[in-house]
Amino acid sequence: MPLSAVDLNCDMGEGFGHWRVGDANDTDLMAIISSANIATGFHAGDPNLMDATVRLAAQHGVGIGAHPGYRDLQGFGRRRINGSSEEIVNDIIYQIGALREFARRHDTCLQHVKPHGALYMELAGNEEMSRLFVNSMRTTAPNAFIYCMDISKTYRAAVEAGQPAIREFYADREYDHTGSIVFTRRTAHLDPGSIAEKVVRACKEGKARTIHGDDIDIKFESICFHSDTPGCLEIAEAMRNALIANGIKIVPASELAHPSTLTARG
Repeated sequence: MPLSAVDLNCDMGEGFGHWRVGDANDTDLMAIISSANIATGFHAGDPNLMDATVRLAAQHGVGIGAHPGYRDLQGFGRRRINGSSEEIVNDIIYQIGALREFARRHDTCLQHVKPHGALYMELAGNEEMSRLFVNSMRTTAPNAFIYCMDISKTYRAAVEAGQPAIREFYADREYDHTGSIVFTRRTAHLDPGSIAEKVVRACKEGKARTIHGDDIDIKFESICFHSDTPGCLEIAEAMRNALIANGIKIVPASELAHPSTLTARG
């Protein structure tokens, strides 16, 4: 069934001190998106930047999400860090707590949690770690959405545990035949018009073209793009304009449906 409304999420606050990642200003992006995944200090972000990004999201009515990653500033969280499931999940909970307090400071709340980079991909394929993560969320943030891929172990664990979940479609990443994104550490310039066509087709037909040239079914409630993708502002503007032109509303995840509806979908 074609989507009539969709969330548009982007990774935000990805810098450290005087350093910034990407060629777009967070203020410009925040006016376009509906949900922000805010870096929580391990792969990027620091207390001052977290505070400023949460404040900016609150001012724009954008859903606030924690974006925890591996403890890897140099590699931007896109290198796998070895550790036990308990160690990694403890790192996640630590980062969520930090971001949640900044949200509380600005009289808003945590809408979602979305693991970053290599950690996101590790959780997607690691059932033990996903179950521990989801069970920890059931205790510490039972009403927060977990953002993940439809085919991931994370999504299945969330559904089984009753944790609200949001499935993602990646606008600026390629897909393989399994329905997983092709992980990359660096993205080249992409054509905004082609990306816009890709997301509209996914919303209307539930299809995505793989790197092998065939089509796969894709299920999602949110569209993700990355602020470090070159030309991301032009991509964001093209997607937003195309979605609206096709009658597809852009709203935060919290406004899409009741969590129990989302987790019950096939």
